[in-house]
Amino acid sequence: MNGFVYENGRAYFVLGDSAEETASHNAAKCSFFSRDYEEECFYDDDVTCYNCRYRRWNRDGFECMKGGCQ
Repeated sequence: MNGFVYENGRAYFVLGDSAEETASHNAAKCSFFSRDYEEECFYDDDVTCYNCRYRRWNRDGFECMKGGCQ
């Protein structure tokens, strides 16, 4: 499981903000990953969805604006 739920063409990461291993694995294989500005980063690990400039936080985790890991 990559942690994403896909609805209406949108990708929601629903494992919250504590699934570091899954988020790092996803980002490592993502061709769209781009590290966000330092003040917007969430974890020390550079390559993780939590630090990607294309994630938008929501109540359950975040939405990937590039479609998640498909």
